[in-house]
Amino acid sequence: MAEGSTPYWYLISVLFSSVPLTPALAMSLYQVARDLYREDQAAGEVWQELAQGKVRNLRKAFAFGSITGPGFEAEIETERGKGRVRFLLTREGVERAKARRRPEMLN
Repeated sequence: MAEGSTPYWYLISVLFSSVPLTPALAMSLYQVARDLYREDQAAGEVWQELAQGKVRNLRKAFAFGSITGPGFEAEIETERGKGRVRFLLTREGVERAKARRRPEMLN
């Protein structure tokens, strides 16, 4: 199953959100978090037509029931106002992050 056709709830688990998440925004958060995780970076930007903000790599493992993974926090501005989202990458999200290395990282 290609990443674009995978529902976001297979890739991230939202622990808290003060704003409603659309599927497109959730996938954007996943993509930024995936890159931060893969490249061991502290922060990145999410930019969409109706939302933008900063995603921080918390560099801690989180658990939500039986789902565990690296945690992230986003401070975003949407058409509905400012908000905060705390989420983790699921096991599948982490596996896809590891599998989709950029060609320049393979050299």
